[in-house]
Amino acid sequence: MKKKTRKKIGNLVLKATLLITGGISIFIISVRLGLWGSIPNMKEVQELSQYEASEIYDVNDELIGKFYLSNRQPIPYSDIPQHTIDALLATEDVRFYDHNGIDTKSLFRVFFKTILMQDASSGGGSTITQQLAKNLFSRENYGFLTLPVVKTKEMIVARRLEKNYSKKEIIELYFNTVPFSGNTYGIESAALKYFNKKTIELTPTEAATLIGTLKATYTYDPNRFPERNIKRRNIVLHQMHKYEFLTDTEYKKHIQDSLKLDYGHYDEQHGLAPYFREELRNKMLAWCKENKTKDAPYNLYTSGLKIYTTLDKTLQQYAEEAIKEHLGKLQKTFEKEYGKSAPWLTNEALVTSIVKKTQAYKKLKAKDLSEEATLDSLSVKRKMWLYDIDGKKEVAASTIDSVQHYLKFLNAGMLSIDPQSGAIKSWIGGVDFEHFKYDHVKKSKRQVGSTFKPIVYTTALEQGVKPCDYFSAREVEYENMEGWSPSNSGDVDEKYLNYSLQTALTKSINTVSVKVLEEAGIENTIALAEKLGITSTLPKVPSLALGTAELSVSEMAGAYAAYVNDSKPVSPYYLLKVENKKGELLEEFKQKDTLQPAFSEITRQIMIEMMQSVVNNGTASRMRHTYGLRNDIAGKTGTTQSNKDAWFVSVMPKLVTVTWVGNDDHRIGFKTTRTGQGANAALPIAAKLFQKMNKDTTFNSITKARFKTPNATVVEMLDCEPTKRDGFFKRLFTNPDKKKKSNFKTKKN
Repeated sequence: MKKKTRKKIGNLVLKATLLITGGISIFIISVRLGLWGSIPNMKEVQELSQYEASEIYDVNDELIGKFYLSNRQPIPYSDIPQHTIDALLATEDVRFYDHNGIDTKSLFRVFFKTILMQDASSGGGSTITQQLAKNLFSRENYGFLTLPVVKTKEMIVARRLEKNYSKKEIIELYFNTVPFSGNTYGIESAALKYFNKKTIELTPTEAATLIGTLKATYTYDPNRFPERNIKRRNIVLHQMHKYEFLTDTEYKKHIQDSLKLDYGHYDEQHGLAPYFREELRNKMLAWCKENKTKDAPYNLYTSGLKIYTTLDKTLQQYAEEAIKEHLGKLQKTFEKEYGKSAPWLTNEALVTSIVKKTQAYKKLKAKDLSEEATLDSLSVKRKMWLYDIDGKKEVAASTIDSVQHYLKFLNAGMLSIDPQSGAIKSWIGGVDFEHFKYDHVKKSKRQVGSTFKPIVYTTALEQGVKPCDYFSAREVEYENMEGWSPSNSGDVDEKYLNYSLQTALTKSINTVSVKVLEEAGIENTIALAEKLGITSTLPKVPSLALGTAELSVSEMAGAYAAYVNDSKPVSPYYLLKVENKKGELLEEFKQKDTLQPAFSEITRQIMIEMMQSVVNNGTASRMRHTYGLRNDIAGKTGTTQSNKDAWFVSVMPKLVTVTWVGNDDHRIGFKTTRTGQGANAALPIAAKLFQKMNKDTTFNSITKARFKTPNATVVEMLDCEPTKRDGFFKRLFTNPDKKKKSNFKTKKN
């Protein structure tokens, strides 16, 4: 090649280099000047503000849920284990401590290998600081120039981050903002989601599992693609070994580990206490509207509030397990007893009434379709997922099939409270929040059956009736009540026996309860119920004695608390305090003890003894002979007409638990009393809960608590034979097969 030619080529290369360099420089300057959109300035970099999830804590400061747009839970650098940091550095940026935000060596490697040589294995050139910039400030679309523009912006921001933050602070910011799958941001949220533990508790293998997902959060999601994730995790471990973060022994050990997920749900549909969290969400939304920061109201989903509640996480878990265990078996019995005659299969009017409430029906009717055409359309089968007691199942079903399917399910409501304060310890509004949104603690009111009888008996004692007063169990037809004639079920001798007050409650004898109400007075009974905190309207009829009143689970819990709280009812509550994201107190919720004693101490002691008899010898004796519980427990079962509602209220010295079981649609009851009675449908849930608590020594203060010994006067008042037989002449002149006719006496106050 001639010298002149070489010189000419050299000049061309020089000009091209200068042109390219100049063009790149002009491009970088244009980006820096904001011609391609704004770049976070120094002040914005210094005042980083990220959306933070609001966190829900139980009474022991255990996390039980979150409210969030982006599931983000920041933690300090000190809570990040060194092996987690090592996994990140080895995989994403091994020269992190040697560069100032931009790793020039990596950039040249990417440029020559990836761009010029098309070598996809060369890796990326973004440093952890650049990735942090990407996490903090969203990217925009600039067409074919998107990649060079955003990369340039991120390099500029990375340099600014390095000038304002130490390496430790950048690591902390990165771990708190990096996105994982499932709308989860930050290492703490990811650790809780996939391993149900805090970051500081992660093992090297678990840390590598999470760091491995950063390459492609969906592709390597350990829950969706476990095998793919393990391969990626092993690459992370290999990198840690390569850069001497792991010894040979450690590497060989960790690479053999299996993937053991403990998937924790914190979304609104799943996870612990979903009905409670929905109730809390509504309360906190109202609180946020009324409370402001310096500039604007708090946002439940982004302000990072810390919400402390009275709930006990472990007790809630035990309660949910107890309901699942019992209802799984009860549901099968319920369906088997009905067989092909089940109302959701044979009662067309019932099914149609529900179908007409569906959105699918309303949409078709809005198109002016006839009733026949609408129902025909809703009979067309398609693939859908349906809830079942054992999990979701994909089936071919129509909208009408779906309605019939969901009509058959039993539901439940359960509340446990501290009877001395009213603090709610567990809250279960139903069997599955995703498919049954109706909360049977917050919203439901159902007939309470015989669980109302203790209130009637308490009123009678206050009105002068003695525990050893006897009442005939004989059925009576009340002529002034349109011939109403309450009857008994079970082993009750109605012919000649008279039952003491205690025995009548123990056996839950209906005929006696109505006669006790006569002595107590309907008005007096309603007045006492109001003193016990019951606000629902009570029917002023004799059937009140049998529990025809419709009350909530919460009302029953607050009222029954009086029997172990110096005769004072309580108002159940669940919110303790709210803090901001820095842990500064915003509001504390103190409960005021405004409720006065509803009855005397003598009456209280008598009722506790009588309700213990219900558990020891009466309708709730399964607690003893079936479930082997030896705790101090008083209580009352309840079963309503046509077996529509099953109840059990248990009273322990330190815990009151109310359980209801039934169908969401009140038109559907149990087929038989044997299955639908409170002792069979509701009591086992409480029994299983107490069994679990008995095995956990952390609940000893509740499970080993004992009722106070009644005083001598009460012991004497209860010292009588359980039954008394009619005298000879009364038996002689009484026809046991003929109903006695009488008028229900209305007692004057």
